[in-house]
Amino acid sequence: MRYIRCWFQFTGFSFLASLNTQGLLLKNFAYVVASLATFVRLSLSGLAAVWLAGCASGYPAAPGVAATADYNYIVGPGDTLNIIVWRNPELSLSVPVRPDGKLSTPLVDELVAQGKTSQEIARDVEKALGKLVRDPVVTVIVTGFVGPYSEQIRVIGEAAKPQALPYKQKMTLLDVMIAVGGLTDFADGNGASITRAAEGNKRYSVRLKDLIKRGDISANVEMKPGDVLIIPQGWF
Repeated sequence: MRYIRCWFQFTGFSFLASLNTQGLLLKNFAYVVASLATFVRLSLSGLAAVWLAGCASGYPAAPGVAATADYNYIVGPGDTLNIIVWRNPELSLSVPVRPDGKLSTPLVDELVAQGKTSQEIARDVEKALGKLVRDPVVTVIVTGFVGPYSEQIRVIGEAAKPQALPYKQKMTLLDVMIAVGGLTDFADGNGASITRAAEGNKRYSVRLKDLIKRGDISANVEMKPGDVLIIPQGWF
C-alpha cells in the first residue's frame, strides 16, 4: 500500500504539473500567434520595400520611338531570295541563303549574301554574271525573312514561347508579345527590360504587365534591330 500511495502521489503531481504547463501555453497562445503574425507582416513589408526600392532604382524607361526612317533590311542565313535576270529566264530562280551566309546561282558558284541588302546582292550578281553575260540586269527580291542574328529580336525568360523574331520596320513591343504568346503565370511583366545592341547594350525597363494585362497603350514602345527582351520570374 505504501508503494501504491507513493506512486499515486508522484504520478498525480506530474499530471497536475502537466495540466498547469498546458494551461500556461493555452493562456499565451493568442499572444504567440499575434506576435508571429506581426513578425510575418513586418518581414513581408520589408521585402516589399526592398523590391520597390529596386524597381525605383532600375533602368530608364524605353523611349516610345526607336525606328529610323532609313532602315534597310539586311539579308541573313535562312532567307529566301528570288533572283531575276532580265531577258535571261534560264538564269532566274529562287534560292535560299545557306547557313554560311552564301548563295549559289547558275554561272555563279558562290556569293556572299549575309549582311547585305537586296540591292547590294543584285549588284554583286550583275558583276559576277558580267564575265559571261552581256550587260546583265538583275533584281533581287527577298521572299522568306529570317535575317542575321544581329538583327533579330530575341525574347528570353518568362514568355509563353521564347524565340527569335525577324525585325520589321516600326515593330513594337506589343507585336513582339503577340508573336511569343504573351506572358507565363510566373512572369514579372513590369520587371522586364530590353537590352539594346544598337546602343552599346544599354538597358531599358518596359511595363509588360501594364501593356498586356491592363491595356495601357502608353507602355507600348518601338523595338530596334538586335533588341533582346528579358522577362524575369516574379517573386510571388
